[in-house]
Amino acid sequence: MNLSRIFILRPIATSLLMVALLISGLLAYRLLPISALPEVDYPTIQVTTLYPGASPDVMTSNVTAPLERQFGQMPGLAQMSSTSSGGASVITLRFALDMSMDVAEQQVQAAINAATSLLPNDLPMPPLYSKVNPADAPILTLAITSPTLPVIRVNDLVENRLAPKLSGPGRGPGGHRWRAPPGGAHTGQPHGAGRPGADAGGPAQFNRRGQREGRQGRL
Repeated sequence: MNLSRIFILRPIATSLLMVALLISGLLAYRLLPISALPEVDYPTIQVTTLYPGASPDVMTSNVTAPLERQFGQMPGLAQMSSTSSGGASVITLRFALDMSMDVAEQQVQAAINAATSLLPNDLPMPPLYSKVNPADAPILTLAITSPTLPVIRVNDLVENRLAPKLSGPGRGPGGHRWRAPPGGAHTGQPHGAGRPGADAGGPAQFNRRGQREGRQGRL
């Protein structure tokens, strides 16, 4: 039996069916849970190893590389990155979203135990691992400085005026839109609402929800 023949012989019913499918698709699209900043909990573990006095090359060859070889054998590992500096090695492991964090921690601990014999014998402590959330990293770093206002006044302006506006829907004081100043600077002030003596300087960090995490002012 030819399936297309049924639709050819019944054009009205076919048209109504297509309209119904179109309307259902539009309704389903409007009901999709969409978020500008979705809450996604990536199973991510960071392994830190300290070896005081060791150069970055020594950390890479004697600490980071043996650990990476063991971590690379873990099932469910989606991404691995590492940073080796003087006296410290940091390896970030991100697992598949469907993997339980408890299982990931067990695998990481087993890999560390397997790599113990390959690491330097004079390490002050074994590698330490902890759960991290990549979404907690700040997406914007700002700094406020003023040649005329005291630090307390600058801090008050940041806490009570700047931070609430940045956590809002993209508008500055007085309803002005924030935009970068000429020259491609990373920070800006509201167009038409500038304050004499205030400009961008050292870090005042905000997380992905616009909440303030830290500050540093300078005069």
